[in-house]
Amino acid sequence: MPYTPEHDEVQNPLRPGLRAESAPEPCAVVIFGASGDLAHRKLVPALYNLAVGAHLPAAFGIVGVSKSEFSDEVFARNMHEAVGKFSRTKPIDEEVWQDFAAGMRYVAGSFDDPQTFARLKQCLEELDKARATRGNRLFYFATPPSTFPMLLKQLKDAGLINPPLDPSFTRVVIEKPFGRDLASARALNRLVLETCDERQVFRIDHYLGKETVQNLLVFRFANSIFEPVWDRRYVDHVEITAGEELGIEARGKYYEEAGILRDMIQNHVLQLVCLTAMEPPVAFDADAVRDEKIKVLRAVETFDSPEAVQKNVVLGQYAAGSVAGKDVPGYQQENDVAQGSRTPTFVALKLNIHSWRWDGVPFYIRSGKRMPKRATEIAVHFRPLPHSLFGQGASRPNVLVVRVQPQEGIALRFSAKVPGERYRPRTVSMDFRYGTAFGAASPEAYERLLLDAMRGDQTLFTRKDEVEAAWKIVGSVLKVTESSEFPQPNSYEAGTWGPKEADELLAADGRAWRRL
Repeated sequence: MPYTPEHDEVQNPLRPGLRAESAPEPCAVVIFGASGDLAHRKLVPALYNLAVGAHLPAAFGIVGVSKSEFSDEVFARNMHEAVGKFSRTKPIDEEVWQDFAAGMRYVAGSFDDPQTFARLKQCLEELDKARATRGNRLFYFATPPSTFPMLLKQLKDAGLINPPLDPSFTRVVIEKPFGRDLASARALNRLVLETCDERQVFRIDHYLGKETVQNLLVFRFANSIFEPVWDRRYVDHVEITAGEELGIEARGKYYEEAGILRDMIQNHVLQLVCLTAMEPPVAFDADAVRDEKIKVLRAVETFDSPEAVQKNVVLGQYAAGSVAGKDVPGYQQENDVAQGSRTPTFVALKLNIHSWRWDGVPFYIRSGKRMPKRATEIAVHFRPLPHSLFGQGASRPNVLVVRVQPQEGIALRFSAKVPGERYRPRTVSMDFRYGTAFGAASPEAYERLLLDAMRGDQTLFTRKDEVEAAWKIVGSVLKVTESSEFPQPNSYEAGTWGPKEADELLAADGRAWRRL
């Protein structure tokens, strides 16, 4: 039986009210890099799922652009196969697909050829007539970062970017990584703002589209029992883990240039830090929320000397090992990785946030490839009791865990009495899980972010100053760790939680990483 939103609402009375409040305006979504992995695995399946949920406008179209020579029909057929394989709603609802595919077009050509953009402009004008998209455009850069400047220039030269106050909107969605360091991020921001207005720019970080990440704001600012204890008086430390069991897959060339700090910390993990540490915004709108996030980033202590980096940062690189019972090669045995590479695949670091709320509360962060399992979570460790009445078992501090992926949810660890005649405490958990509570899988992150971009809501997208502030933090580490004087990353066996030096980082403060 095909999935429909109405099915959820009949089966589970908790679902009503969770659908989008209103569909966005008519528009055409143009995907540059439409023959690539991101379009197949995430973007088109996400747009299809929005169509299934009746979240898309009736007047809607998709235009794919890439070098591959496809006809409109072949492109639609390829996307049908991708949706059948990667969509969270299966099997494909052919009735929905028929209308969805009727709005699909394809333009073949090189991004450095102005004729590609002339053909694109003509295609969009024809789509406006056929699908009544009213000249509204959402341009999605699902391409390598090196193409961003070229795409912006070509769009501008072709007259495809309207002024921000034009009746027909133009919006540009730019994938990560946004720059390679602070200088390149600033240069790219200047180029973007020469072409577009900041209100037209959507710098995407798919972590912000995850339901649990968004729920962190609701959890913090809609529950009166947690906000009073969410500060340095009651919190001992915060631990954030973003681990993947996968290696670099076929991305050796990219990873050799990026490494874990650029790939994960500058964007995903620092976003989790911001949402955990930010003050309540004055309103729930894009600028108010992002104003508070930038305050957190500006309050994070940068590493101003090699000694500070060596004391607070641990880098690692995975060696051969076993993950989920399968033998896997080490990083330096992967394709397109240089022998003797110094590229880190793991990082653990200690951040200090110099603000009224968090001064003195360390934020411990770790992220890595080839971990024992895929897990992203935020663990807020509360201060221990000054004195335990019931022995050692009841003296363990309370921990609040926000699980971002997988098994999205929130758990609170506390002590309770074991049944019996004696006072024997044991640590137990209250566990909220999205799938159990709401009876349906959470939407994919790209569904929410694409819908917000079509609506023009920038709340879950990063702003110019936010990107640059994050690069300032990471850049202070890269400046030291990428010098030839800094030691080679510590080796760790694939299938473990990183090198022993990461454990020593917390042990120096009398703490230990949470077992996952």
